[in-house]
Amino acid sequence: MGIHTYFRSLTELERIIRCPGKFKFEEHSVAAHSWKVVQYAKTLADIEETHGVTINWKKLYQITSSHDYGEIFIGDIKTPVKHASPELRSLIQQVEEGMVYKFIEEQIPEAYKPIFHDQLREGKDDSVEGLILEVADKMDQVYEAFAELQRGNTEKEFVVMYRNALIKIKNIDLHCVRYFLDYILPDMVGEQILSSVDIKRITEEALAITVAD
Repeated sequence: MGIHTYFRSLTELERIIRCPGKFKFEEHSVAAHSWKVVQYAKTLADIEETHGVTINWKKLYQITSSHDYGEIFIGDIKTPVKHASPELRSLIQQVEEGMVYKFIEEQIPEAYKPIFHDQLREGKDDSVEGLILEVADKMDQVYEAFAELQRGNTEKEFVVMYRNALIKIKNIDLHCVRYFLDYILPDMVGEQILSSVDIKRITEEALAITVAD
């Protein structure tokens, strides 16, 4: 019982593999994903600050580092399944949030329950920090899918993941998004690769779309 239980539960995030059931050249755990999202978000927020945007750094670190904690209870559900319909996405989120709430109420000492409820909540919202989290989360999908495509992995799911993540990022109005599209993405796509997948074409098609499918 207590916060010890929470600390012990974090190890489970190392055992949950993203994009389960598909051939991958490299496995990625939810724990590794969460760490990378924090790193992306930190740099994205720095870019925003150079344009005069005020960042709530405490909130940013809280929501980025804990954004996938609920997957301890439900695992990593494939993005195409999770987003098959708004109704399904809403139901999955309700289940995840309900199980996190139950865990906090049963395991966390009374004095710290409000803190944990705030930190482990869904962090993606219309605030600048919430939008940065959304971009950082999708950026890791871009990088994971790109690495597989670059190595010649022809699993359709990675093409869909790469394409949809780019579309989502492109339609978020932040300075750091424009920087990503203008400087970071061209460097990525311009890497010397020997792949049977036409990544440049997929990228160009995704960036030409203004609304996610």
